[in-house]
Amino acid sequence: MTEEELKEEVIKAIKEVYDPEIPVNVYELGLIYDIKIFPVNNVYVLMTLTSPSCPSAESIPVEIEQKIKEIAEVSDVSVELTFDPPYSQDMMSEVAKLELGFM
Repeated sequence: MTEEELKEEVIKAIKEVYDPEIPVNVYELGLIYDIKIFPVNNVYVLMTLTSPSCPSAESIPVEIEQKIKEIAEVSDVSVELTFDPPYSQDMMSEVAKLELGFM
C-alpha cells in the first residue's frame, strides 16, 4: 500500500467518527487539520473540536485513534488536539453544510 493509499484509508476511518451532537462525521465538519504518514506507517492526525468545552473532547480523539488502528497496515497513531486556529463553520465541507442546512 502506498502512502497515498494509506492516507485514503485513514480518511475513510476518520469519516466513521461522528460528533455525538452533530449528524456529520468529524472529517466533513472540518475538525481534521492535518494527516501525515511517517515512515513505517505511523499516522499523525492534528485536529480540533467544535469548541474547547465540547462534551466529547475526550472521546472523539480516542475514537479516531481506535478507528485508524483498525487499519492493518498502520503501525502507530498519534492524535493531537489544537485550538489554533479556532474552529469555525467555514471549515465544514459543502457536504456538511448541506447536511446541516447551511446551504
